[in-house]
Amino acid sequence: MEFLGTTQTASYCGPKKCCGLTSLPAVQVPVTQECYQPYYLPGYRYLNSWRPSLFYKIANVQTCPDESTSTLRPPTILPALRSALFSRYSPHDWDQSNQLQVRGAEASRLWASRLTDDSMRLLQDKDQLTHQMQEGTSRNLGQRLSDIGFWKSELSYELDRLLTENQNLETVKRRLECAANEVNCPLQVALECLYHREKRIGIDLVHDNVEKNLTREVDLLKCCQEQMRKLAQIIDIQMRDNRDAQHALERDLEDKSSAQCIDEKCFNLRNTSDCISFFHGMEKIDGTISVPETWAKFSNDNIKHSQNMRANSVRLREEAEHLFETLSDQMWRQFTDTNLAFNARISEVTDVKNKLQTQLAKTLQEIFQAENTIMLLERSIIAKEGPLKVAQTRLECRTRRPNMELCRDIPQFKLVNEVFTIDDTLQTLKLRLRETQDTLQLLVMTKCRLEHELAIKANTLCIDKEKCMGMRKTFPCTPRLVGYT
Repeated sequence: MEFLGTTQTASYCGPKKCCGLTSLPAVQVPVTQECYQPYYLPGYRYLNSWRPSLFYKIANVQTCPDESTSTLRPPTILPALRSALFSRYSPHDWDQSNQLQVRGAEASRLWASRLTDDSMRLLQDKDQLTHQMQEGTSRNLGQRLSDIGFWKSELSYELDRLLTENQNLETVKRRLECAANEVNCPLQVALECLYHREKRIGIDLVHDNVEKNLTREVDLLKCCQEQMRKLAQIIDIQMRDNRDAQHALERDLEDKSSAQCIDEKCFNLRNTSDCISFFHGMEKIDGTISVPETWAKFSNDNIKHSQNMRANSVRLREEAEHLFETLSDQMWRQFTDTNLAFNARISEVTDVKNKLQTQLAKTLQEIFQAENTIMLLERSIIAKEGPLKVAQTRLECRTRRPNMELCRDIPQFKLVNEVFTIDDTLQTLKLRLRETQDTLQLLVMTKCRLEHELAIKANTLCIDKEKCMGMRKTFPCTPRLVGYT
């Protein structure tokens, strides 16, 4: 079996020939040609990059006559020698391989040196960064502690002022309650005078100036008592609001104390502390519910709310002091006016009949005018019902427009406005009608009293001079009227 396509450089590749010549022929210049055609195994046609890149030369010399027929094909090579021939490398390949190894080693060493230098720089940078970040965090914690201390002082100061204001407000509330209870005595006297004067018979049982002053006094005393109690209730509500603000301040102050203790503990932690440990994943958990702006705003809002509550408390205390002064002065003035009215009444019994008749005539006129006003109001209300029906009917009809025709156009706005206006007019007229009817009822009652009092004057002097003025000799002093016991 012959192997084609093998190299022809080794001298032992072909069979030894005996040419039988006694002398060598003249040496001719060999003709060099690239005649290497490799033999490819099936499936390995292009896997020849491992072979040395050599050009083999073949001398075209006819040394034996019988070699002319064998130059067209390569000599036969044994299978045992084929693998050895194909695994040979040239010196150039050997040099290139050694240089490649040297350059690879130098590149690896250079890369390792650079990596070592970069690693050292990275270590220094990261150490410096970690130290700076830890110092920054400690500085931020210190600033945070300063902020907490500032807000704690503000909250404590505001809490003290709020507690003081609550005490003052409690004192004013007790004064109001005492003053309201103190008014019961003169109120009872005024009511007794009214009850005694109700025992008058005949024409002397009149609605005179004394009775008006007594009624005004009773109304004033009741109004003063009601105002005091109402203001005491308002103060009680304000005290509850103050307590809510106080609880908010205390809760905020307690939370800030706890946060201050925690931040102080965090601020004092060092790398050599015993209580530090790993808490993996804590940086991924965000349990915060505020930011510095909202945190400061929360305390600021609590302080502002407390300041508003204190301002309201101060306003209520000033209002209470003004109410004490005003009501005591009004009660004393009304008490004096009522006594003067009693004295004038005693001297004016003789000519009171004409005055009462004049008053009765005026009352009848007012009743007539009130009745006319009621009639006109009723007619006006009835007259307004027609336009209201028309407007509402138009609106109801326009609701049946199809699809996109249901447009809120100008007529729709005008109709709605018309309905609201007419309805508001009706409500106003009905309210005025009720007020006029109430006034009419009051006038009718007054007329009845005047007509009844004009009938009898028998026991008027006894009731006014002996019974009423006998009870009205004393009145509570001013300090008792302003709540001081």
